Amino acid sequence: MDNLLVWRWGAFSRRVAPLTLRRLGLALLVTLAVMLLTLSLGKVPLSPSALWQGLTGPGEAGIGFIVQQLRLPRMLLGGLIGAALAVSGLILQALIRNPLASPDLLGLSSGASAAAVLYLSTLAGSWGLGYLPAAAMLGAGGAVLAIYLLAWQQGVSPLRLVLIGVGVSAMLAAATTFMLVFSPQTTTLSAYVWLTGSVYGADWGAVGSLALCLAGLWLLLVPLARQVMVQQLDEGLATGLGVRVQLMRAALLAVSAALAGAAIAWGGAMAFVGLIAPHIARRLVPPGFVGQAAMAALVGANLVMLGDLAGRTLLLPLDLPAGIFVAAFGAPYFLYLLIKQRH
Repeated sequence: MDNLLVWRWGAFSRRVAPLTLRRLGLALLVTLAVMLLTLSLGKVPLSPSALWQGLTGPGEAGIGFIVQQLRLPRMLLGGLIGAALAVSGLILQALIRNPLASPDLLGLSSGASAAAVLYLSTLAGSWGLGYLPAAAMLGAGGAVLAIYLLAWQQGVSPLRLVLIGVGVSAMLAAATTFMLVFSPQTTTLSAYVWLTGSVYGADWGAVGSLALCLAGLWLLLVPLARQVMVQQLDEGLATGLGVRVQLMRAALLAVSAALAGAAIAWGGAMAFVGLIAPHIARRLVPPGFVGQAAMAALVGANLVMLGDLAGRTLLLPLDLPAGIFVAAFGAPYFLYLLIKQRH
């Protein structure tokens, strides 16, 4: 068995298995290959030399604009969205102790979708689309807060979170459909693209805003990382060990909700990423939240980047939302998980 590597910095310490580092290194190489493929393929295919010119300068025939202003921000935004959804799903599966848990289960996607459609129907005409991410984040946060308060009964149990989350999610989905039925056609078309999940039209402003938001959330997650594995213990045992279970559960739920809410706000309701990526990460990396979170982030980023690549290249000249292909990748794996749960 490999010896664990220990990293210490004052009172802060982490133990990492060499196997984890090797597999994360491999995953990084795969991610780099996917990024190069994403930047190279499209309506205008680019050779390696043309891609290099586009990355380092203006290039010929507007290649610099294609790479630096169209493909690169779109690819980075997709990667950030996938990483955030994957880590959010990993936290939720540990909190709820259910391998089928995902941000969709607790009403995050439904809350963000309902708020986004409400904004598009009522305020987008006068305020523009600049505030759409803020509306979606408020919707996701409001949904999670409502679920948490409704689930509170001298504490919050994972089972109550799931049951109430499913109910609130169904109510919000019904409200979203109701608003779409009575919205103008232009609003409905915009809303459907957003509800499917898309990074079309991504720019550097969106990339910078999401990156800044996620950086702050991941910094908040660092001191809470140890608590994720503790949440999988029996509640009485964890309390006996001196863990403030309810407080830590609320903090982790808030961070998970914020990660998913931010991702959904800038990319729409990408289904299955938060469900599938944590499962793949657990298969590839030994137990330990930090290693699994890093692997889940890379897997989620690759899923969304590949989904977006498929959306803009498979049916040229059409540019389809990435969420269609992410769901096409994820649905078979979800069915596999359901069948496996039966045995």
